[in-house]
Amino acid sequence: MQVALVTVGDELLAGDTVNSNAAWLGQRLAERGVSVGRTVVVPDDVDAIREEVGRLSERYDAVLVTGGVGPTHDDVTMDGVAAVFDRGIDEHEDAVAYFQRHDTYAAEDLTDGTTHLPEGARLLENPEGVAPGAVVENVYVLPGVPAEMKGMFETVADEFAGEGTYVEVVSVDAPESSLIDTVDALRDAYDVTVGSYPGEEVRVKIQHRDADTTREAADWFRERVQEK
Repeated sequence: MQVALVTVGDELLAGDTVNSNAAWLGQRLAERGVSVGRTVVVPDDVDAIREEVGRLSERYDAVLVTGGVGPTHDDVTMDGVAAVFDRGIDEHEDAVAYFQRHDTYAAEDLTDGTTHLPEGARLLENPEGVAPGAVVENVYVLPGVPAEMKGMFETVADEFAGEGTYVEVVSVDAPESSLIDTVDALRDAYDVTVGSYPGEEVRVKIQHRDADTTREAADWFRERVQEK
């Protein structure tokens, strides 16, 4: 399964907020064997959301969109997603029913627009907050508040599954450039995916669908480098 992530928010583009949602979703999806092919950041703009979500929904099995969910002036994600599929936005009967049975929020206390979702959408309940999310075709719309996004994703996590991968990480006390030949030889010897990430040491991440292959490749690599 291949998916794309779209994170919405002017604050992300301005650097005022760190895009932790994309990092968390990428890790969580990888744990489930799902490949993230694209991560895109867009502003709080209906046309920008419509354009990116529309393009990605045609190329990927699913698109997860976070941010811009709710009834305030800059919460326009639902409008952008609805526009992709030529759907209107209106009061959603499932959202109304959700708040009617909610033991924390009374319907009359909600801000206007809280129960508005794209026509024909599937409601996603928000176990950590107020504003609901939605599924429209293959697009999942989640809140931008990290705790709410995580809680809502877990309600649909079982809908995201792929072929699992096994990972070994080798930390090397050497310049990344000195590992080029050894990494090339590793790829030649084993059909593994390799990534290298420099910092105080270089973290070399080795992945494969088979646990034995991953372990053998990591052992081969360790024998040839100065592991930290």
